[in-house]
Amino acid sequence: MSDDAAPPKIVPVEIAEPLSRAIGERYLTYALSTIMHRALPDARDGLKPVHRRILYAMRELRLSATSAFRKSAKISGDVMGNYHPHGDAAIYDAMARLAQDFNVRYPLVDGQGNFGNIDGDNPAASRYTEARLTAIAETLMEGLAENAVDFRPNYDGTLEEPVVMPAAFPNLLANGSSGIAVGMATNIPPHNLDELIQGCHAMLRNPDITTAELVDLIPGPDFPTGGVMVEPRATILEAYETGRGSFRTRAKWEVEDLGRGMWQIVVTEIPYQVQKSKLIERLADLIQTKKIPLLADVRDESTEDVRIVLEPRARTVEAEMLMGMLFKNSDLETRFSLNMNVLIDGKVPRVCSLKEVLKAFLDHRRDVLRRRSTHRMEKIDHRLEVLEGFIITFLNLDRVIDIIRYDADPKAALMREDWGKPHPRALTEKDYVSPPPGEGELTEVQAEAILNMRLRSLRKLEELELIAERDALMKERAGLADLLDSDRLQWTQIGVELEAVRKQFGKGTRLGDRRTAFAEAGEVAEVPFEAMIEREPITVICSKMGWIRSLKGHVDLATEQKFKDGDGPRFAFHAETTDKILLIAANGRFYTLIGANLPGGRGMGEPVRLMVDLPNDTEILDLSVFRPGEKLLVASTAGDGFVVPSDEVLAQTRSGKQVLTLREGVTTAVVTVAKGDHVAVVGENRKLLVFPLSELPEMAKGKGVRLQKYKDGGLSDAITFTLADGLTWKDPAGRTRTEPDLTEWLGPRAGAGKMAPRGFPRDNKFT
Repeated sequence: MSDDAAPPKIVPVEIAEPLSRAIGERYLTYALSTIMHRALPDARDGLKPVHRRILYAMRELRLSATSAFRKSAKISGDVMGNYHPHGDAAIYDAMARLAQDFNVRYPLVDGQGNFGNIDGDNPAASRYTEARLTAIAETLMEGLAENAVDFRPNYDGTLEEPVVMPAAFPNLLANGSSGIAVGMATNIPPHNLDELIQGCHAMLRNPDITTAELVDLIPGPDFPTGGVMVEPRATILEAYETGRGSFRTRAKWEVEDLGRGMWQIVVTEIPYQVQKSKLIERLADLIQTKKIPLLADVRDESTEDVRIVLEPRARTVEAEMLMGMLFKNSDLETRFSLNMNVLIDGKVPRVCSLKEVLKAFLDHRRDVLRRRSTHRMEKIDHRLEVLEGFIITFLNLDRVIDIIRYDADPKAALMREDWGKPHPRALTEKDYVSPPPGEGELTEVQAEAILNMRLRSLRKLEELELIAERDALMKERAGLADLLDSDRLQWTQIGVELEAVRKQFGKGTRLGDRRTAFAEAGEVAEVPFEAMIEREPITVICSKMGWIRSLKGHVDLATEQKFKDGDGPRFAFHAETTDKILLIAANGRFYTLIGANLPGGRGMGEPVRLMVDLPNDTEILDLSVFRPGEKLLVASTAGDGFVVPSDEVLAQTRSGKQVLTLREGVTTAVVTVAKGDHVAVVGENRKLLVFPLSELPEMAKGKGVRLQKYKDGGLSDAITFTLADGLTWKDPAGRTRTEPDLTEWLGPRAGAGKMAPRGFPRDNKFT
């Protein structure tokens, strides 16, 4: 091609593929990256890549447990620049968590400065804090210099990083792990290291050990914040067998005697991963909303240790009863979900049982032991080769000196010389060393070592030391060869190494003692809410505008009460502080109030709409005391209704409970206690119908059935009564009138009925 020829034209190529396939492939790539390199820990060392890189970078910075501290900013910067090309804030947060003794059972980073606290406060900026490795973190990396694990290039290929740590102890279970990937997650609680190593010893003795036998040695999680686990053993066993389950943990508490019959409850340990400040806020909210009436006050007196003081409202309160309600309504009791989803061999995500996780760790330790032993044998072989050369030098010292002194190329001359026979100056015949391969010639390694010897090494004592070192290395090599050839010796050595870790960090040490205790859940009784309220008489007053209050004692209902301008009386009745008050709204919802929680009667009260989620445009139909075991007749203005047991209408939340289903434009017309054997229904057209109560279905909720048929208008009122006693109502003058013979109005349900008898109220109401 000539210089003037035009360059070849590049024609762009368009590749068309379905959008679903393109998105699917890219999302799958992202999902695999998240699962393999971010969210799930490796079963062998229990670390995620970011944690592994942090520890390795700190090792490369020589930040041992006995070294000086270094700035956290320097550490996170090295991790980001050399191994983990992500945000420095994320790296620092991960490192800070490894230093928090309330989050990590066996901290891997020793932090100096503000690394956060159990209240939920964040660590100080990385420029203010310092860190170094802990002693237990160093055991995770023992063997990195001995080819114990594979290395791989870092993200830009300029350095190398370990694929996995040698891990001298089962860190996955000891410190736990949590993470959310795409389509899967993991959540593993921390355990006691001493118990885990006992479990490993048991597996080494009996590879076919059952999970039940392992749980005898590893009874459950051991949280860094302590607490009391109240999960039954059968549930714990099932969780460890399947790799999925949950553990119920409660705060540790005690009663502190204040003298003169007074006492208070002191909480000294709280459940794992509960922020103390939020727990205090929740307890204060329970006091303010009067959900726990017997709790008078809560104080946080914590310093380095947790101390939360709970004051009862009266000395007659039972501590177990109060704590039972607090466990039910606050984070003094939590559940930790177990999902043992881990990477097996760093490649395959799988939900594993307790036994499978321990087996993955032990198999990894065996591989580490073999690789370290092989590496040590290679070092010994190299040293033995050098020692053979040194000993030959001592046996032929004059000849070696002559070659080095007069030969132009002493290295080549040493390698050409035949050293097969001992020099006359040899100490004794038994000191003769067999020549290396090549019929008595020195190897290049030996010749180089001889030339690098110091003159003072030529003394007679040094010669004896070399022979002793050779013999010791030969003996060590023979032991390593036996180890590599015997599975039994390998497992025995693994047990010895685990026992050494156990002695350093097991029970009896600062970190080793178990913190989480065990107890039966039944020890703290669950009690009904009413049992915690002091029973006192009250008078409930509610105005037309929905302002509610309670007066102490049973006040005469005829007594005139004060209301806001433009407001007036609507409901007034006697009740008790232990009573539940039913509020029935026109939208068919039933709300529940507690007598003890009603505002006092000194002022005008409070709007009931602040206590329940009652819409502003919805009318309050009725307000009454809940009576268990009763049955209520509910009906809508459309003429539909049914009978509902009173226990079914109780609401557990502010939003109430929808009992009567209504279509648009229809409201609740009647809610009355169902007594007697017949129902009387009157419509807006003044037609009255009487039919047996048995014709109405009993339901928990719904629309109901038709009570009375109308051409126009709707239901006005309904009442239940005993037919033999006749139907009673009040006339316009306030006199009670009774109609004994109701034959004219008797008929089947859903009939039209007939005009009401003379004297029936004009407002079409029975009461």
